[in-house]
Amino acid sequence: MPRRFLQRYMPHPDTLRRQRSLRFMSHLIGNPSLWVLSRRSVANAFSVGLFSAMLPIPFQMVVAAFGAWLTRCNLPLSVGLVWITNPLTMPLIFYGNYRLGAWLMDIPARQAPSRLSTRWVAEQMADILPALAVGSVVSALVIAILGNVTIRLIWRWQVSRSWKQRSRRRHRRRCHEQDP
Repeated sequence: MPRRFLQRYMPHPDTLRRQRSLRFMSHLIGNPSLWVLSRRSVANAFSVGLFSAMLPIPFQMVVAAFGAWLTRCNLPLSVGLVWITNPLTMPLIFYGNYRLGAWLMDIPARQAPSRLSTRWVAEQMADILPALAVGSVVSALVIAILGNVTIRLIWRWQVSRSWKQRSRRRHRRRCHEQDP
């Protein structure tokens, strides 16, 4: 079942609350409704986390935590999913978002230089920013919706599979008990 799988890898709220760097958020971390693992809370956590991950902003984890608090979804999952855009994947994802935004805005996209640097990005920021913002928001919305629907379908499939397995086991037990 998805719940057992997720519980295996989730930190315990008390462990996080005791961390000195997170004490200012102890009231948020201690809220039991933000640690529930249900189909709705996990699917919504995927939406919040994936949406936050696609935004080219600093402090994505704070945005994801605030989104989890607003939507009452699973806090650690939404914050953890932000790491899809890590230092290795971020340039590719945000360049893809920029290209998507340029295509949607019908403007020619700039080619990435052979050697990407922060200086080049800073010099091009005025031209890049509108397309990057549009592309990031559109991709964030699409990925958040797809993530939510996918998790709900996977959860439903797992529950259905589990019920069928239990039904087969009960049927086998009944057949075994009736045999002399």
